[in-house]
Amino acid sequence: MENSERPATEVVRAEWAGIDRLGTPELLRLLNAEDRTVAGAVARELPRIAVVVDAVAARMARGGRLVYAGAGTAGRLGVLDASECPPTFGTDPAQVVGVIAGGPAALVRAVEGAEDRPELAVADLAALALTPEDTVVGVSASGRTPYTVAAVRYARGAGALSVGLAGAAGSPLVAAAELGIEVETGPEVLAGSTRLKAGTAQKLVLNLLSTAVMVRLGRTYGNLMVDVRAGNAKLRDRARRIVVEITGADEETARRALAATGGEAKAAVLVVLAGVDAPTAARLLASTGGRLREAVELARAGQNAGQNS
Repeated sequence: MENSERPATEVVRAEWAGIDRLGTPELLRLLNAEDRTVAGAVARELPRIAVVVDAVAARMARGGRLVYAGAGTAGRLGVLDASECPPTFGTDPAQVVGVIAGGPAALVRAVEGAEDRPELAVADLAALALTPEDTVVGVSASGRTPYTVAAVRYARGAGALSVGLAGAAGSPLVAAAELGIEVETGPEVLAGSTRLKAGTAQKLVLNLLSTAVMVRLGRTYGNLMVDVRAGNAKLRDRARRIVVEITGADEETARRALAATGGEAKAAVLVVLAGVDAPTAARLLASTGGRLREAVELARAGQNAGQNS
């Protein structure tokens, strides 16, 4: 094929043909210089990413799920982002899901041919019983991967929101989806190695998407991860620091509040700030959909009303 017929990531750039003869410092400078172009490419797509964030957050607030679908590097990055949401934001593992062509085995080794089988995508998504409140984000560097294109087509047919995240303009993936994000990172230093710039761009976009959605859903308080699950010593320390940071209480008070709430930082904050017991803190949070800032304001309003009566 001529370069013009190839996906941009497959284009062979003549000026990089001698990288195997470069000294190690020069090679690293070249790779790093190309990496620095990725953030700019992502920045150009921020308006489209913002539209996707608001659409996903609105659906998840009504009980919907965020599903990533992809093959190879793109699929692994989707699974990675999904797997990091429960420990970071306290989500149920079923709320953010990653599916990859070839199944779990493809996370650690290539499953040859899986990306070329659209029926695998249909089966993977059919197993999730998609609803109109769900969102499926198909991720592909070329925007042509049959598995990923089939995933967004199936999602759209099922009434779910479909989003195409591609590394090329005018791709079949974005054409098949309701919403599209196109981050053009251009040729890779190693022609076709989409684990480089294209993969970095996908990681950045998925970070933006899941983080912003969780902020919109009230799973943070300012820039604090108040929905963190304190499942180990490091996270227990983090929960304690979060309670101290928000309330200004001493560490012993924070520890007692966390013990009373079973390690839930949000409820512990309310226990300290509002002087309520753990069940009351849980009810306040439930009444605000888990949004701590609103629960704090509600508790303070109740305190003021009590003082004025």
